[in-house]
Amino acid sequence: MVDVGKWPLFTLLGAQEVSRIRQACVFGTSANEAIYITQDDEVLVFGLNYSNCLGTGDSQSTMVPKKLDFLQGKKVVSLSYGSGPHVLLATEGGELFAWGHNGYSQLGNGTTNQGVSPILVSTNLPNKKITQVACGSHHSLALTHDGEVFAWGYNNCGQVGSGATANQPTPRRVTNCLQGKVVMGIACGQTSSMAVLDNGEVFGWGYNGNGQLGVGNNGNQLTPVAWQPSRVSIASGYAHSLALTDEGLLYAWGANTYGQLGTGNKSNQLSPVHIMAEKESRIVEIAACHSTHTSACKTQSGQVYMWGQCRGQSIVLPHLTHFSCTDDVFACFATPSVMWRLLSMEHDDFLTVAQSLRKEFDSPETADLKFSVDGKYIHVHKAVLKIRCEHFCSMFQSHWTEDMKEVIEIDQFSYPVYRSFLEFLYTDNVDLPPEDAIGLLDLATSYCENRLKRLCQHIIKRGITVENAFSLLSAAVRYDAEDLEEFCFKFCVNHLTAVTQTAAFWQIDGNMLKEFICRASRCGSFKN
Repeated sequence: MVDVGKWPLFTLLGAQEVSRIRQACVFGTSANEAIYITQDDEVLVFGLNYSNCLGTGDSQSTMVPKKLDFLQGKKVVSLSYGSGPHVLLATEGGELFAWGHNGYSQLGNGTTNQGVSPILVSTNLPNKKITQVACGSHHSLALTHDGEVFAWGYNNCGQVGSGATANQPTPRRVTNCLQGKVVMGIACGQTSSMAVLDNGEVFGWGYNGNGQLGVGNNGNQLTPVAWQPSRVSIASGYAHSLALTDEGLLYAWGANTYGQLGTGNKSNQLSPVHIMAEKESRIVEIAACHSTHTSACKTQSGQVYMWGQCRGQSIVLPHLTHFSCTDDVFACFATPSVMWRLLSMEHDDFLTVAQSLRKEFDSPETADLKFSVDGKYIHVHKAVLKIRCEHFCSMFQSHWTEDMKEVIEIDQFSYPVYRSFLEFLYTDNVDLPPEDAIGLLDLATSYCENRLKRLCQHIIKRGITVENAFSLLSAAVRYDAEDLEEFCFKFCVNHLTAVTQTAAFWQIDGNMLKEFICRASRCGSFKN
């Protein structure tokens, strides 16, 4: 499952908000803008807001997600972004919306004014249902339900496919060689465009200085040019292209400055080159993005490879990763670390091992043992306790009477403390106030659970106050927690006047009080 937390922007969101996400996209020149769609079809954005690319109606950046109310309830089927950046979004109803940078009319509304909020793009698209969108640096493509391609925006290299190089202010149908043909997919490089037909044939047009159109030369193409059929999917990088055949074969061509073609060298290729031919498992997915020089693919057996510019390194041959999806390659190694597609989250009933354990803690339905503490039951599983704790591994041996019991009485620890301990065995987490953490520290010491002991000390340090400092110091001494003892002692010395006015100070053992005074005097605490 894809983890959006691998993109730094999404670490700003809490776990509950992340769990609501159904689709997401990180974009921008430094991967500093994000848009996401919730399970309830709310569209939210946050980040830098360069060129009004968040569509919030103003130019203010925001670390807190803002709703795009204009898109409320509209199911998103396709989303793409440019370098300005500008954003295109297609809905399930076939509507096309655009916002952001518009210096070259890439929003398709006939002007060059910035789009501060989403606008409906409809000019020259009567009764057309948009199913897919693609953005180049400053030009735009849209695919209709009946297989037609429309293009608009910056056209200095012919990337709009009009046969000229004048900018196109509104959507214009790309015809010429595409006339009468049914297009199934579209993609954009920085200043080039590509389309794949229903029969697998591929067309390209626009900038071709690095051979990214794959037509055997490096001349720009002002109208679509066809080459080699039998391709079923395409992906465009900044100035290179990838294609995947219906047989699972991978081809690459175009710019190769960073090894993004995966050929083992850095030479540009004007025509498609078959790569990864030696791999036994067929390729099932390819990935590239017009704002990066990174390439990735996934095999039928689930292996993910990456090559090209990867965190500053030039990887000239496909490198096998430990990732489970191509999206992770772009999160961790692309520059910038954008998303190469609108990411769809898997919200199904699948649970990881850790999630399953967490879910079954204190579950009467599956438990085979109960602890009774302060008259309350805690339901657990012997096997889990034996695996996770040496104390229980020893307890549940045939010569221990506890091994035969269905209920075990606990009287030396409180219910909150013992429950927190058992929950720790299922989750690796502790959530207790400092005062209860003292009791858990006692338990951890008794059961020789050193990691739990360190966690308790961390909780106590984080929750120390003038009022409880001496109590915590006493506990640290009592449970032989040297690091915590030193921390509490320094806190008491640094707040000596206030600490000595508390009830806890005067309630401590006389010997300990003498030891504290002697130790504090050695530190110079009583000097004038």
